[in-house]
Amino acid sequence: MSEQAQSTHRGQVRVEPSHKRVRAFLGGDLVFDTTHASLVWEVPYYPAYYIPVEDVVAGLVASDTTSHSPSRGDAQHYTVKTSRTEAVDAAWRYPDSPLEPIRDLVRFDWKAMDAWFEEDEEVIVHPRDPYTRVDTLASSRHVRVLIDGEVIADSHRPVLLFETGLPVRYYLPQTDVRAELLTPTDRSTQCPYKGTARYWSVTAGDTVHPDIAWSYPTPLPESIKVAGLVSFYNEHVDIEVDGVLQERPRTKFS
Repeated sequence: MSEQAQSTHRGQVRVEPSHKRVRAFLGGDLVFDTTHASLVWEVPYYPAYYIPVEDVVAGLVASDTTSHSPSRGDAQHYTVKTSRTEAVDAAWRYPDSPLEPIRDLVRFDWKAMDAWFEEDEEVIVHPRDPYTRVDTLASSRHVRVLIDGEVIADSHRPVLLFETGLPVRYYLPQTDVRAELLTPTDRSTQCPYKGTARYWSVTAGDTVHPDIAWSYPTPLPESIKVAGLVSFYNEHVDIEVDGVLQERPRTKFS
């Protein structure tokens, strides 16, 4: 087995080349521009970009910060400096990593950068996983959403969203949801495949279930079919499909 093949299994971390042009900006200045980024799965859910040091154009100034990863080894942290600003400890390297493919690469803190681009399209939250697919399909199946036995939504025109690694999500027209039970909240989340979501709490009986429903008012193009529709966490509500109660899935949202 080659060294790179071994590295892809160390501590459940794997490394693969990306074939996209990847750029990041800080304070309006280019931080790096590369067509040789690597995707590194530090966690099971999505990868991070690691950038060849020779493709970094911003200044990297070593700080006093170090960290250790059981799978990647010891990291030296750096402050990222551009002509207009800096981001302290926003980059790190593993020069002696047991994962040989990352030894000459730089890992940047996603949130510390102002913007990331794959080719000429901005990417939010984290890199798109090449092994994740999102399909949105219009359906005529009968979907009911219940909480503590009370019907919250009832629809014959759902859009089903299938995302790799997650349970099917049922997106329902707002007119098929009991709006009087929903209270908007300040919560929002972002997804690199769907965009920015807004949330509602649902009141069933005397109980308020916080942030249990959401919608994407202006989703990204690949998820445009769910624009303005409402979905509920299958993990926390009862969902009936064509009269059959669905088993509640066990996920990181449970």
